[in-house]
Amino acid sequence: MAQASTQADTGAGTGADGRAGTAGAWRGRRGAPSERPAGRRHSSDRPRRSVLLTVLTALVAVYTLVPLAWLLISATKTQKSLLDSFGLWFSGDFALWDNIQQTLTYDDHIFVRWLLNTLLYVALGAGGATFLAVLGGYGLAKFDFPGRRGVFAVVIGAVAVPGAALAVPTFLMFSKMGLTNTPWAVIVPSLISPFGLYLMWVFASEAIPDELLEAARVDGSGEIRTFFRIGLPLLGPGIVTVLLFTVVATWNNYFLPLIMIKDPDWYPLTLGLNAWNAQAATAGGQPVFNLVVTGSLLTIVPLVAAFLLLQRFWQTGLAAGSVKE
Repeated sequence: MAQASTQADTGAGTGADGRAGTAGAWRGRRGAPSERPAGRRHSSDRPRRSVLLTVLTALVAVYTLVPLAWLLISATKTQKSLLDSFGLWFSGDFALWDNIQQTLTYDDHIFVRWLLNTLLYVALGAGGATFLAVLGGYGLAKFDFPGRRGVFAVVIGAVAVPGAALAVPTFLMFSKMGLTNTPWAVIVPSLISPFGLYLMWVFASEAIPDELLEAARVDGSGEIRTFFRIGLPLLGPGIVTVLLFTVVATWNNYFLPLIMIKDPDWYPLTLGLNAWNAQAATAGGQPVFNLVVTGSLLTIVPLVAAFLLLQRFWQTGLAAGSVKE
């Protein structure tokens, strides 16, 4: 009986070893992932490629880059070559530097004045809007108070309202206060950014742990010090994201200055270039299309530089809160 038990145990072990040996041989033939040669990727590890997605991406790239290429090429042409040549190829003398010089000096350096006006509107308007959005978003995300849901509904509703719908009421209100045709008529409305407030609200909810704020309060830190020493550094990517959005919105703002500003000395670049472009349609006006094109090129250079320099922070800000742990 002991012998039978020994044989049974031996058989069971042999069966188990046999199965292990068979599995090992099978892995040897198929190739386990841990045993693949270094530098060789399995077909299942390769990223999937979509022809349709590639074609759509190429179309978007062409749609985006062709106008920029036309603008850059056209800025190198004289007034005559601009009207007589193909838009997407060079023609005649290379006149980029002459066009830039004429743009900056034309009409008693008015382009420089428009550029300084735009920088003023962006610094005070977009900078103030970002600061208020950061304060409001942090407060709404980290403090509980009566009416919080109502504030959320108002912010969402304000995001859905287009700015053009508020332009006429804003003009009537500023006209009664005597602020039209002044820089404040552009700066003050630019301070309100419902989308920036909502974005900072969402970002602050995910980026700042409540436990970290509670630990700071237990250590005796006040709310203002906690915000500037703990909350503000963690909100860096969100601040850059909101700043980029508000800067672009203020820099490209056209309709609000159009109804608020009548004095050309307070024009932003958008209104100034439109005034140059309209000279050809006025009686006795001098066409300066080459200056309009060159001025447009100079106008977008700061925005492109800002996006390229702050792209890392901008992408981080957009991805915050998209993954739930």
